[in-house]
Amino acid sequence: MARRLMKPLVSLILILTVCLVAPIAKGSELVDPDATRQTKKMFKKLQSVTGTGMLFGHQDTTLYGVGWKAAPGEVARSDVKTVVGEFPGVYGWDVARWPTGELGHGSDSAYREHIVAADERGGLNTFSWHLFNPVTDENFYDKTPAVANILPGGDKHETYKADLDTLAAFTLSLKTKRGKPIPIIFRPFHEHTGSWFWWGRDFCTSEEYKALWRFTVEYLRDVKGVHQFLYAYSPDKVKSPEEYFERYPGDDYVDILALDNYVRGENPKEIEEMLVRLRLIVTESEKRGKVAALSETGLEGLVDEGWFTRVILDPIKNDPVARKIAYVLVWRNHSDTHFFATYPGHSSESDFRDFYEDSFTFFQSRN
Repeated sequence: MARRLMKPLVSLILILTVCLVAPIAKGSELVDPDATRQTKKMFKKLQSVTGTGMLFGHQDTTLYGVGWKAAPGEVARSDVKTVVGEFPGVYGWDVARWPTGELGHGSDSAYREHIVAADERGGLNTFSWHLFNPVTDENFYDKTPAVANILPGGDKHETYKADLDTLAAFTLSLKTKRGKPIPIIFRPFHEHTGSWFWWGRDFCTSEEYKALWRFTVEYLRDVKGVHQFLYAYSPDKVKSPEEYFERYPGDDYVDILALDNYVRGENPKEIEEMLVRLRLIVTESEKRGKVAALSETGLEGLVDEGWFTRVILDPIKNDPVARKIAYVLVWRNHSDTHFFATYPGHSSESDFRDFYEDSFTFFQSRN
Protein backbone atom coordinates (compact mmCIF):
# COMPACT_ATOMS: atom_id res chain seq x y z
CA MET A 1 0.00 0.00 0.00
CA ALA A 2 2.84 2.42 0.81
CA ARG A 3 4.27 1.91 -2.67
CA ARG A 4 0.93 2.79 -4.25
CA LEU A 5 0.71 5.98 -2.22
CA MET A 6 4.28 7.10 -2.82
CA LYS A 7 4.62 6.32 -6.52
CA PRO A 8 2.27 9.06 -7.85
CA LEU A 9 3.94 11.73 -5.72
CA VAL A 10 7.49 10.68 -6.60
CA SER A 11 6.67 10.46 -10.31
CA LEU A 12 5.00 13.85 -10.27
CA ILE A 13 7.91 15.51 -8.41
CA LEU A 14 10.41 14.01 -10.87
CA ILE A 15 8.53 15.18 -13.94
CA LEU A 16 7.77 18.65 -12.61
CA THR A 17 11.36 19.17 -11.45
CA VAL A 18 12.80 18.27 -14.85
CA CYS A 19 10.23 20.43 -16.65
CA LEU A 20 11.05 23.47 -14.55
CA VAL A 21 14.81 23.31 -14.92
CA ALA A 22 15.48 21.69 -18.28
CA PRO A 23 15.47 23.65 -21.54
CA ILE A 24 14.11 22.11 -24.73
CA ALA A 25 16.87 19.80 -25.93
CA LYS A 26 19.39 21.19 -28.37
CA GLY A 27 18.24 20.68 -31.95
CA SER A 28 14.56 20.62 -30.97
CA GLU A 29 12.64 23.25 -32.88
CA LEU A 30 8.89 23.24 -32.53
CA VAL A 31 6.65 23.46 -35.58
CA ASP A 32 5.28 26.69 -34.17
CA PRO A 33 7.99 29.23 -33.30
CA ASP A 34 5.28 31.22 -31.50
CA ALA A 35 4.06 28.29 -29.44
CA THR A 36 2.68 29.33 -26.09
CA ARG A 37 4.79 28.99 -22.97
CA GLN A 38 2.45 26.21 -21.86
CA THR A 39 2.94 24.33 -25.14
CA LYS A 40 6.72 24.55 -24.83
CA LYS A 41 6.43 23.30 -21.27
CA MET A 42 4.37 20.33 -22.44
CA PHE A 43 7.07 19.43 -24.96
CA LYS A 44 9.69 19.59 -22.22
CA LYS A 45 7.55 17.35 -20.04
CA LEU A 46 7.43 14.78 -22.83
CA GLN A 47 11.20 15.04 -23.18
CA SER A 48 11.68 14.65 -19.45
CA VAL A 49 10.04 11.23 -19.22
CA THR A 50 12.00 9.82 -22.15
CA GLY A 51 13.91 6.78 -20.97
CA THR A 52 12.76 7.05 -17.36
CA GLY A 53 9.23 5.83 -17.94
CA MET A 54 6.17 6.31 -20.09
CA LEU A 55 3.01 8.23 -19.43
CA PHE A 56 -0.20 6.22 -19.67
CA GLY A 57 -3.11 7.66 -21.64
CA HIS A 58 -6.76 6.70 -22.16
CA GLN A 59 -9.27 8.01 -24.70
CA ASP A 60 -12.37 9.83 -23.36
CA THR A 61 -11.52 8.58 -19.90
CA THR A 62 -13.74 10.99 -17.93
CA LEU A 63 -16.55 11.31 -20.50
CA TYR A 64 -17.87 7.78 -20.12
CA GLY A 65 -16.92 4.24 -19.17
CA VAL A 66 -18.35 0.76 -19.02
CA GLY A 67 -21.91 1.17 -17.78
CA TRP A 68 -21.85 4.92 -17.16
CA LYS A 69 -21.75 8.32 -18.85
CA ALA A 70 -20.67 11.54 -17.17
CA ALA A 71 -23.50 13.78 -16.02
CA PRO A 72 -23.30 17.51 -16.82
CA GLY A 73 -20.48 18.98 -14.75
CA GLU A 74 -19.16 15.55 -13.73
CA VAL A 75 -15.48 15.54 -14.75
CA ALA A 76 -13.78 13.38 -12.10
CA ARG A 77 -15.02 9.89 -12.85
CA SER A 78 -12.94 7.38 -14.81
CA ASP A 79 -12.73 3.61 -15.00
CA VAL A 80 -8.96 3.99 -14.69
CA LYS A 81 -9.29 6.16 -11.59
CA THR A 82 -11.77 3.77 -10.00
CA VAL A 83 -9.49 0.76 -10.48
CA VAL A 84 -6.10 2.20 -9.46
CA GLY A 85 -6.99 5.39 -7.60
CA GLU A 86 -5.34 7.73 -10.09
CA PHE A 87 -6.17 9.38 -13.41
CA PRO A 88 -4.19 8.74 -16.59
CA GLY A 89 -1.31 11.07 -17.39
CA VAL A 90 -2.58 11.63 -20.95
CA TYR A 91 -6.19 12.33 -21.89
CA GLY A 92 -7.34 11.54 -25.42
CA TRP A 93 -10.29 13.31 -27.06
CA ASP A 94 -11.74 13.26 -30.55
CA VAL A 95 -12.89 16.38 -32.35
CA ALA A 96 -14.81 14.56 -35.07
CA ARG A 97 -17.87 16.75 -35.32
CA TRP A 98 -19.41 18.18 -32.24
CA PRO A 99 -21.92 18.29 -30.70
CA THR A 100 -23.19 15.24 -32.60
CA GLY A 101 -20.00 13.61 -33.86
CA GLU A 102 -19.87 9.83 -33.70
CA LEU A 103 -16.82 9.92 -31.44
CA GLY A 104 -17.41 13.39 -30.05
CA HIS A 105 -19.85 12.39 -27.32
CA GLY A 106 -20.47 15.85 -26.00
CA SER A 107 -21.21 19.50 -26.57
CA ASP A 108 -18.57 22.19 -26.84
CA SER A 109 -19.08 23.10 -23.20
CA ALA A 110 -18.87 19.50 -22.00
CA TYR A 111 -15.66 18.87 -23.91
CA ARG A 112 -14.22 22.11 -22.62
CA GLU A 113 -15.01 21.21 -19.00
CA HIS A 114 -13.31 17.83 -19.29
CA ILE A 115 -10.23 19.20 -21.06
CA VAL A 116 -9.82 22.04 -18.57
CA ALA A 117 -10.20 19.60 -15.66
CA ALA A 118 -7.55 17.30 -17.12
CA ASP A 119 -5.16 20.22 -17.55
CA GLU A 120 -5.78 21.42 -14.00
CA ARG A 121 -4.73 17.98 -12.73
CA GLY A 122 -1.49 18.32 -14.65
CA GLY A 123 -2.55 15.88 -17.37
CA LEU A 124 -1.68 16.23 -21.04
CA ASN A 125 -4.48 16.54 -23.59
CA THR A 126 -4.37 15.13 -27.11
CA PHE A 127 -6.83 15.46 -30.01
CA SER A 128 -7.43 12.89 -32.71
CA TRP A 129 -9.67 13.99 -35.60
CA HIS A 130 -12.09 11.56 -37.22
CA LEU A 131 -13.26 14.26 -39.61
CA PHE A 132 -16.37 13.41 -41.60
CA ASN A 133 -15.86 13.10 -45.36
CA PRO A 134 -16.13 16.69 -46.67
CA VAL A 135 -17.25 15.55 -50.12
CA THR A 136 -20.16 13.31 -49.10
CA ASP A 137 -20.77 14.56 -45.54
CA GLU A 138 -20.78 10.91 -44.47
CA ASN A 139 -18.57 9.65 -41.69
CA PHE A 140 -14.82 9.09 -41.75
CA TYR A 141 -15.19 5.51 -43.00
CA ASP A 142 -16.73 6.76 -46.24
CA LYS A 143 -13.89 6.08 -48.68
CA THR A 144 -14.96 8.52 -51.37
CA PRO A 145 -11.71 10.33 -52.34
CA ALA A 146 -11.70 13.81 -50.84
CA VAL A 147 -8.15 15.00 -50.17
CA ALA A 148 -7.65 16.57 -53.61
CA ASN A 149 -11.03 18.30 -53.23
CA ILE A 150 -10.13 20.08 -50.00
CA LEU A 151 -6.71 21.31 -51.04
CA PRO A 152 -6.40 24.90 -52.32
CA GLY A 153 -8.18 25.08 -55.65
CA GLY A 154 -10.43 22.12 -54.88
CA ASP A 155 -14.21 22.37 -54.95
CA LYS A 156 -14.45 21.61 -51.20
CA HIS A 157 -11.58 23.80 -50.05
CA GLU A 158 -13.84 26.37 -48.42
CA THR A 159 -15.74 23.57 -46.67
CA TYR A 160 -12.50 22.31 -45.20
CA LYS A 161 -11.45 25.79 -44.13
CA ALA A 162 -14.77 26.09 -42.31
CA ASP A 163 -13.97 22.86 -40.44
CA LEU A 164 -10.59 24.30 -39.51
CA ASP A 165 -12.25 27.52 -38.38
CA THR A 166 -14.47 25.53 -36.02
CA LEU A 167 -11.51 23.58 -34.66
CA ALA A 168 -9.49 26.77 -34.21
CA ALA A 169 -12.27 28.59 -32.40
CA PHE A 170 -12.77 25.70 -30.01
CA THR A 171 -9.05 25.33 -29.34
CA LEU A 172 -8.59 29.04 -28.70
CA SER A 173 -11.43 28.85 -26.16
CA LEU A 174 -9.54 26.30 -24.07
CA LYS A 175 -8.16 28.28 -21.16
CA THR A 176 -7.43 27.71 -17.52
CA LYS A 177 -9.35 29.50 -14.79
CA ARG A 178 -6.53 32.07 -14.86
CA GLY A 179 -7.00 32.59 -18.58
CA LYS A 180 -3.89 30.70 -19.72
CA PRO A 181 -4.15 28.78 -23.02
CA ILE A 182 -4.25 25.01 -22.64
CA PRO A 183 -1.73 23.08 -24.78
CA ILE A 184 -2.84 20.19 -26.97
CA ILE A 185 -1.13 17.39 -28.87
CA PHE A 186 -2.92 17.45 -32.25
CA ARG A 187 -2.87 14.17 -34.19
CA PRO A 188 -4.78 14.67 -37.45
CA PHE A 189 -5.20 12.24 -40.36
CA HIS A 190 -3.83 9.31 -38.41
CA GLU A 191 -3.35 5.73 -39.61
CA HIS A 192 -2.98 7.07 -43.13
CA THR A 193 -0.82 4.14 -44.18
CA GLY A 194 -3.99 2.04 -44.02
CA SER A 195 -7.02 2.48 -46.26
CA TRP A 196 -10.01 2.55 -43.90
CA PHE A 197 -10.36 6.36 -43.69
CA TRP A 198 -10.96 8.72 -46.63
CA TRP A 199 -7.46 10.18 -46.17
CA GLY A 200 -5.84 6.73 -46.37
CA ARG A 201 -3.20 5.41 -48.73
CA ASP A 202 -5.56 4.24 -51.51
CA PHE A 203 -7.50 7.50 -51.70
CA CYS A 204 -4.82 10.15 -52.16
CA THR A 205 -1.26 10.40 -53.42
CA SER A 206 1.71 10.92 -51.14
CA GLU A 207 2.09 14.48 -52.37
CA GLU A 208 -1.59 15.24 -51.77
CA TYR A 209 -1.34 13.92 -48.21
CA LYS A 210 1.76 16.00 -47.51
CA ALA A 211 0.10 19.09 -49.00
CA LEU A 212 -2.99 18.55 -46.83
CA TRP A 213 -0.88 18.26 -43.67
CA ARG A 214 1.17 21.35 -44.48
CA PHE A 215 -1.87 23.43 -45.37
CA THR A 216 -3.60 22.36 -42.15
CA VAL A 217 -0.64 23.39 -40.00
CA GLU A 218 -0.09 26.68 -41.81
CA TYR A 219 -3.77 27.65 -41.73
CA LEU A 220 -4.21 26.88 -38.03
CA ARG A 221 -0.90 28.44 -37.01
CA ASP A 222 -0.47 31.38 -39.38
CA VAL A 223 -4.03 32.34 -40.30
CA LYS A 224 -6.07 31.41 -37.22
CA GLY A 225 -3.37 32.07 -34.63
CA VAL A 226 -3.58 28.71 -32.89
CA HIS A 227 -0.31 28.40 -30.97
CA GLN A 228 -1.37 25.68 -28.54
CA PHE A 229 -0.59 22.64 -30.70
CA LEU A 230 2.19 20.13 -30.82
CA TYR A 231 1.70 18.19 -34.06
CA ALA A 232 1.89 14.38 -33.96
CA TYR A 233 2.38 12.25 -37.08
CA SER A 234 1.02 8.72 -36.58
CA PRO A 235 0.96 6.08 -39.31
CA ASP A 236 -0.49 2.66 -38.61
CA LYS A 237 1.67 -0.49 -38.63
CA VAL A 238 4.44 -0.12 -41.20
CA LYS A 239 6.90 -2.64 -42.61
CA SER A 240 9.89 -0.34 -43.11
CA PRO A 241 11.32 3.12 -42.42
CA GLU A 242 10.56 4.00 -46.03
CA GLU A 243 6.88 3.25 -45.51
CA TYR A 244 6.81 5.24 -42.28
CA PHE A 245 8.21 8.35 -43.96
CA GLU A 246 6.56 7.91 -47.37
CA ARG A 247 3.96 10.58 -46.59
CA TYR A 248 5.90 12.51 -43.98
CA PRO A 249 5.36 16.27 -44.46
CA GLY A 250 8.80 17.20 -43.14
CA ASP A 251 10.45 18.05 -39.83
CA ASP A 252 9.16 21.62 -40.03
CA TYR A 253 5.60 20.28 -39.70
CA VAL A 254 5.90 17.55 -37.06
CA ASP A 255 6.78 17.67 -33.34
CA ILE A 256 6.05 14.07 -32.35
CA LEU A 257 6.91 10.92 -34.29
CA ALA A 258 4.12 8.60 -33.24
CA LEU A 259 2.71 5.22 -34.11
CA ASP A 260 -0.70 3.56 -33.94
CA ASN A 261 -0.17 -0.14 -33.29
CA TYR A 262 -2.86 -2.42 -31.88
CA VAL A 263 -1.55 -5.76 -30.57
CA ARG A 264 -3.98 -8.64 -30.31
CA GLY A 265 -2.33 -10.52 -27.45
CA GLU A 266 0.81 -12.23 -26.25
CA ASN A 267 2.07 -13.14 -29.70
CA PRO A 268 5.90 -12.97 -29.88
CA LYS A 269 5.89 -12.08 -33.56
CA GLU A 270 3.44 -9.18 -33.12
CA ILE A 271 5.27 -7.90 -30.05
CA GLU A 272 8.64 -7.93 -31.82
CA GLU A 273 7.15 -6.16 -34.84
CA MET A 274 5.80 -3.46 -32.52
CA LEU A 275 9.21 -3.07 -30.89
CA VAL A 276 10.91 -2.74 -34.28
CA ARG A 277 8.55 0.12 -35.14
CA LEU A 278 9.06 1.79 -31.77
CA ARG A 279 12.83 1.56 -32.16
CA LEU A 280 12.46 3.27 -35.52
CA ILE A 281 10.48 6.25 -34.23
CA VAL A 282 12.66 6.63 -31.14
CA THR A 283 15.86 6.58 -33.20
CA GLU A 284 14.48 9.05 -35.72
CA SER A 285 13.03 11.31 -33.06
CA GLU A 286 16.43 11.56 -31.40
CA LYS A 287 18.06 12.46 -34.72
CA ARG A 288 15.45 15.10 -35.52
CA GLY A 289 14.93 16.71 -32.11
CA LYS A 290 11.43 15.24 -31.70
CA VAL A 291 9.81 12.94 -29.17
CA ALA A 292 8.29 9.52 -29.84
CA ALA A 293 4.97 8.04 -28.70
CA LEU A 294 2.77 4.99 -29.06
CA SER A 295 -0.19 7.23 -29.79
CA GLU A 296 -2.90 4.58 -30.06
CA THR A 297 -2.99 0.93 -29.10
CA GLY A 298 -5.07 -1.58 -27.23
CA LEU A 299 -6.78 -4.94 -27.21
CA GLU A 300 -10.55 -4.76 -27.50
CA GLY A 301 -12.21 -6.57 -24.62
CA LEU A 302 -8.83 -7.38 -23.01
CA VAL A 303 -9.34 -11.06 -23.79
CA ASP A 304 -5.66 -11.53 -22.88
CA GLU A 305 -5.93 -10.71 -19.18
CA GLY A 306 -2.18 -10.06 -18.94
CA TRP A 307 -2.08 -7.70 -21.91
CA PHE A 308 -0.93 -4.59 -20.03
CA THR A 309 2.10 -6.19 -18.41
CA ARG A 310 3.14 -8.99 -20.77
CA VAL A 311 2.38 -7.33 -24.11
CA ILE A 312 3.02 -3.63 -23.43
CA LEU A 313 4.94 -2.93 -20.23
CA ASP A 314 7.56 -5.68 -20.07
CA PRO A 315 8.58 -5.69 -23.76
CA ILE A 316 8.86 -1.89 -23.94
CA LYS A 317 10.52 -1.39 -20.55
CA ASN A 318 13.11 -4.08 -21.26
CA ASP A 319 14.05 -2.79 -24.70
CA PRO A 320 16.90 -0.22 -24.47
CA VAL A 321 15.56 1.81 -27.40
CA ALA A 322 11.79 1.32 -27.42
CA ARG A 323 11.63 2.30 -23.73
CA LYS A 324 12.32 5.89 -24.78
CA ILE A 325 8.78 6.56 -25.99
CA ALA A 326 7.10 9.35 -24.02
CA TYR A 327 3.61 7.92 -23.71
CA VAL A 328 1.26 5.12 -24.65
CA LEU A 329 -2.48 5.69 -25.12
CA VAL A 330 -5.20 3.04 -25.26
CA TRP A 331 -8.58 3.60 -26.88
CA ARG A 332 -11.90 4.21 -25.17
CA ASN A 333 -14.18 2.32 -22.79
CA HIS A 334 -17.51 2.56 -24.54
CA SER A 335 -19.33 -0.59 -23.39
CA ASP A 336 -18.71 -4.05 -21.99
CA THR A 337 -18.11 -5.27 -25.56
CA HIS A 338 -15.98 -2.32 -26.70
CA PHE A 339 -13.34 -1.28 -24.15
CA PHE A 340 -9.55 -1.03 -24.00
CA ALA A 341 -8.74 -0.10 -20.40
CA THR A 342 -9.88 -2.31 -17.56
CA TYR A 343 -12.92 -1.42 -15.47
CA PRO A 344 -14.18 -2.42 -12.01
CA GLY A 345 -14.98 -6.11 -11.86
CA HIS A 346 -13.20 -7.13 -15.05
CA SER A 347 -10.76 -10.03 -14.88
CA SER A 348 -7.88 -7.83 -16.12
CA GLU A 349 -7.99 -5.62 -13.00
CA SER A 350 -5.10 -7.34 -11.27
CA ASP A 351 -2.85 -7.08 -14.31
CA PHE A 352 -3.71 -3.42 -14.77
CA ARG A 353 -2.85 -2.71 -11.12
CA ASP A 354 0.53 -4.40 -11.67
CA PHE A 355 0.99 -2.17 -14.72
CA TYR A 356 0.12 0.89 -12.65
CA GLU A 357 2.34 0.00 -9.72
CA ASP A 358 5.43 -0.53 -11.87
CA SER A 359 7.87 2.36 -11.51
CA PHE A 360 8.15 2.67 -15.29
CA THR A 361 4.54 3.80 -15.79
CA PHE A 362 3.48 7.36 -15.03
CA PHE A 363 -0.14 8.19 -14.29
CA GLN A 364 -1.43 11.50 -12.98
CA SER A 365 -1.58 12.14 -9.27
CA ARG A 366 -4.19 14.61 -8.12
CA ASN A 367 -1.76 15.97 -5.49
